[in-house]
Amino acid sequence: MRGAWTPQQRLLTAGLVFMVTAVGFEGLAVPTVLPATLAQLGGLPLYGWAFSGFWLSSLVGITLSGVEADRRGPRAPMVAGALLFAGGLLITGQASGMEWVVVGRVVQGIGAGAIASIVYVVIARGYDAVAQPRMIAVISSAWVLPGLVGPAVAGYVAQESSWRWTFLALAPLLPLAAVALAGPLARLGPPARVPQDRARDLRPMRDVVVLAFAATLVLGALTQGQALLVLPTVVVGVLLVIRPLQRLLPEGTLGARRGRGAAVAVLGLISVAFFGVEAFVPLAVVSMRGASTVTGGLALTAAAVTWAAGSWLQARRTGRGSRRALMAAGISLIGVGIALEAAVPLTSLAPVWLAAAGWAVSGLGMGIAYSTATLTIIESAPAGGEGAASAAVQLANTLGIGLGTGVAGAVVAFGAAGTLGEAPAIAVADVMMLVVCGVTLAIVGRMPDSSPDAPARREAVPVSHRGL
Repeated sequence: MRGAWTPQQRLLTAGLVFMVTAVGFEGLAVPTVLPATLAQLGGLPLYGWAFSGFWLSSLVGITLSGVEADRRGPRAPMVAGALLFAGGLLITGQASGMEWVVVGRVVQGIGAGAIASIVYVVIARGYDAVAQPRMIAVISSAWVLPGLVGPAVAGYVAQESSWRWTFLALAPLLPLAAVALAGPLARLGPPARVPQDRARDLRPMRDVVVLAFAATLVLGALTQGQALLVLPTVVVGVLLVIRPLQRLLPEGTLGARRGRGAAVAVLGLISVAFFGVEAFVPLAVVSMRGASTVTGGLALTAAAVTWAAGSWLQARRTGRGSRRALMAAGISLIGVGIALEAAVPLTSLAPVWLAAAGWAVSGLGMGIAYSTATLTIIESAPAGGEGAASAAVQLANTLGIGLGTGVAGAVVAFGAAGTLGEAPAIAVADVMMLVVCGVTLAIVGRMPDSSPDAPARREAVPVSHRGL
C-alpha cells in the first residue's frame, strides 16, 4: 500500500523497532557490565567466550530462521527468536558462574540472529517498494538510542544495583512484543513460491553449523593454552571450514583475490580487529585502572557516535576520490585508536579518558571503513546477486566479530594465567589486532576502486551494523 501505513504496518513497525532496540541495547550493555560480572563470578578464561559464543551462535540463528521463514512464514522463527533471546537473558542474569554466562550468551545469540534475519524478511514482505527504504531507515534509527545511552545506563545500573538487572529487566518484554506481532506476522505467511528442492535449502544451514562448530573447536583449544592441543585442533578446524566458507562467501574471499573477494576479506578483517579490542576496553578501564563501570561504558558510547559520523562522512566522500584511499584512511584511524587503547591498561601515565578518546578515533575509522567496504561489495555484485552480496556482508562481519573476540579472549586468558599478567595480556591482544589492521591495509589495493557498472550510492551504513 502506497502512502499512509495500514494499522497492521504500524503494529509491525512498532514491534520491529522495539525488538531491534532491545537487541542493540543489550549488545552495547554487555561489554560495559561484564567487568563487574567477572569481579563477582571470576572465570577470566571464559571472558572472551561471552562475546564469541554469542556471535558464532547468531550465525546459526540467522540461517535457520531464514530457511524457516521461506518454508512456513516469519511468525514462528520471530517468536522462537524472541523466546530464545529472553531465555538467554534469564540464564545470564541468574548465572552462578561465568560458564553459565557463556551458556546464556549462546542462547541469546541464536535468538538475536533469528530476530535480525526476520526483521528484513518482514520489511520485504510486509511493506511495498515505496515504504521499504523508509522502513530500513526506521530500523537503522532504532540503534541510535542504544548507542547513545545504552553503555551509560548499563554502567549506572551495574554500579548502583547489580549487573544482573541489565539482563533480567528486558527478559519479560521481548516475549510480549513477539505475542503482539504474532497476528500481523501470521498474515504475511510464506512467499508465493517455495523452492522445490528443499535439500538445497538445508545446505547453507549445514555449512553455517559446521563453521560455528569448527570455530568453537579452535577457540576452545586456544583458550585452554595447551601447546600440544592447539596445532592439531587448528589444522582440523581449518580443514573443516574451507569448503563451507567457499560456498557461503563470494569467490576469491579466502585468498583476498582482486575485486569483490578482497572487499569481503577486508570487511571481515576490520571486524576482527575492531571488535577484538572493543570487548576488552571496559575491562581495561574498570579492572586495570579502577574506574567505574559508567566510565568504561563511555568509551563505547563515544565509538557509537563517531561510527555514525564516519558512515555519513563516507557517504559524502563517495565518488569524490579514490575508494581505496578512503578505505585506507578508515583502517589507519582504527589502528591509531587501537594503539592508544594498548597504553591504557599498562601505565597510569596514560589517563583513563584516553580510552574514550582512543576508541572514538577507532569508531570514526570503523564507520568510514565498514561503510566503504559494504558499498563496494554491494556495487560490485552481479545483476540479481544483491541479496547474496548482502548476506556476504552479514556473514563476514559476524564471523569476524566472533573470531576477533574469541582470539583476543584466548590471548588474555593465556597471558593472565601465566607470568605475563592480565594488563600486559590485554595490551598484547591489542597489538595483535593492530597487526591485523596492517595486514588489512596491505590488501586494500586489491579492492575495486569504484564500480564501473553502478552509480555511486550515497547511503550511509549506520551504527546498526555494529552488530546484527
